[in-house]
Amino acid sequence: MKKHHKLVRDKIPDIIRAQGQKPIIRILDDKEYVEQLIEKLCEAVDEFDEDRTAAELADILEVITALMKALGIKQEDLRTMRSKKAATRGTFKKRIFLEKVVG
Repeated sequence: MKKHHKLVRDKIPDIIRAQGQKPIIRILDDKEYVEQLIEKLCEAVDEFDEDRTAAELADILEVITALMKALGIKQEDLRTMRSKKAATRGTFKKRIFLEKVVG
């Protein structure tokens, strides 16, 4: 028996069953769910770092979407916050890399 011990997408247990295997699952409570989503986000970012494809970037977006829903953050609120930060602190368009601050 191979242990995975991680949050998986909703259809994964069905896929495992279709392969003739038996998944052992449990449903996470709200706190565990958010913790596992954060862990999944880190995993997705690591995978994107290794394979910089649209598919890997889509995985990151899926986890962020789930986190927003779990935390009760509306997409419009996130857009507003992003716009406010862009207005006060800028974006990353100019590709500025801060080496150090002197004085």
